[in-house]
Amino acid sequence: MGNCASSLVQGIALYRDHDRNEHTGLMHWDLGGYRPSDIRIVAAWDIDRRKVGQDVARAIFEKPNCTAIFCADVPETGAKVRMGKVLDGFAPHMAEQPEHRTFLKADLPEPDRDEVVRTLRETGTHVLMNYLPVGSQKATEFYAECAIEAGVAFVNNIPVFIASDPAWAQRFAAAGVPIIGDDIKAQVGATIVHRVLTDLFAKRGVRLDRTYQLNTGGNTDFLNMWARDRVASKKISKTEAVQAVAGQRLDWENIHVGPSDYVPWQNDNKVAFIRLEGTMFGGVPMHMELRLSVEDSPNSAGVAIDLIRCAKLARDRGLAGPIEAPAAFFCKHPPRQMQDDLAYQAVEDFIREG
Repeated sequence: MGNCASSLVQGIALYRDHDRNEHTGLMHWDLGGYRPSDIRIVAAWDIDRRKVGQDVARAIFEKPNCTAIFCADVPETGAKVRMGKVLDGFAPHMAEQPEHRTFLKADLPEPDRDEVVRTLRETGTHVLMNYLPVGSQKATEFYAECAIEAGVAFVNNIPVFIASDPAWAQRFAAAGVPIIGDDIKAQVGATIVHRVLTDLFAKRGVRLDRTYQLNTGGNTDFLNMWARDRVASKKISKTEAVQAVAGQRLDWENIHVGPSDYVPWQNDNKVAFIRLEGTMFGGVPMHMELRLSVEDSPNSAGVAIDLIRCAKLARDRGLAGPIEAPAAFFCKHPPRQMQDDLAYQAVEDFIREG
């Protein structure tokens, strides 16, 4: 129930009352027969005592959430936030931060797998969204196990490799459960912009010699990533997303992509600095620099609302294991990377298949 969940829940409420002519910000108003108004929140987990026990509609506005409030009038969902499983979902250094900027762990028993599975089944959950902090390997695996056992489609929004891990992919396939992941790619964020520019160099005959992407932000995601041991998979995910569309892979010393620092006053605003250096016609050098400033969580939610509906379509169609087309278009580290124009066409074809 962090910033990304807040933006998603606000968005579902906002677009519920819109008609087809008022859908600015959505990539798809109708996706395979499902509209935003068809999405309902039926269950949620968190570990913060300010959120646990509250209706989702109220919990999303509690601290340490700091994202933009673009829909303050979110109706009660009827879903109370349950105490979640902690495991490695909480970085120790977070406890040293001011109260309004960090989690305050609820003093409640943590659920076991049977309890979470039972909740998923009793609430009739179709899709489980993983919004755990970066670096939550064990916690993500716990909820992935729950999704498999409950027969619930799993969307992995974070850079813990599940859909792109062959062993996990096989487990979901064997269980008859669809999964889409890994690591959500924002609507117009640093990764997609960096990919487009890298692809542009390749297609226009410019050799990319070196590049970097530096990101700063002030939300709990960036605070969590102060612990550098939690960032390893994030750097891999973001770097591979760029390498996948380069004309030729860059040596490690010539590419740097990843979160850089936590700036508290930025709150949920993310600032990305991107630089590309290349060699063009006649061996003449060139470089390009870009600064992108965007509210991080709504940028993610614009994709999440489509991911939910793609996961639901996959479940309706009896598909199992990694769903490649939406993963390639919506995620940074999918099981199979595609160029963005091909991924776009693949996801449109997937939507129309039914």
